[in-house]
Amino acid sequence: MPRIALILPDVVQEAGIRALLERYFTSVEVESFAETVGAAREIAATGTPFDGYVTDSGTFAANVDFFLPRRAQCLILTAGRRAMADAAKESGETPRTIGTAEPLENLLDVIGQTLLPLPGAEESNPSDELSAREVQVLQLVVSGAINKEIADRLNISLNTVLTHRKNITAKLGIKTISGLTLYALMHGYISTDTITTL
Repeated sequence: MPRIALILPDVVQEAGIRALLERYFTSVEVESFAETVGAAREIAATGTPFDGYVTDSGTFAANVDFFLPRRAQCLILTAGRRAMADAAKESGETPRTIGTAEPLENLLDVIGQTLLPLPGAEESNPSDELSAREVQVLQLVVSGAINKEIADRLNISLNTVLTHRKNITAKLGIKTISGLTLYALMHGYISTDTITTL
């Protein structure tokens, strides 16, 4: 039976996700940890790890050392309708993100694919890998640099910066700065010290 850890500071979100899991995915065991990952860390360390983790972006960023090795098993809740819609890539390398105002069928689909995936259903796509230059551009984008600053720092033309940004968006399917920041954080391209605001 799959075990799901809910690590959410919002009691309403926690109750809502628990209700969805218990109603629509009857063969799951759900455990809540409020906003602390301490208890989840202890349980994961005892040899009985969870199959999935549901958290919010703030808790995720504050505990990136815990979530990073488990990123393929993470579902991150955001406010509204998929604020970071395409951070939920098909590859298992990036945590999926879903807005709490999404229609029920979208929520259930993402929950099912992320927390209870079919064996072998997710394979990484090598074409999604960023080049070294694209990683540099990504780091500068999420640090808040504008296109001209990026061009000056990397000694490349403005058109080349725009091409790199277009390629990054196409490869990752992520269009928002918050989504790109989360991706860069998850892949170790930036640290939490680099992030000034999420």
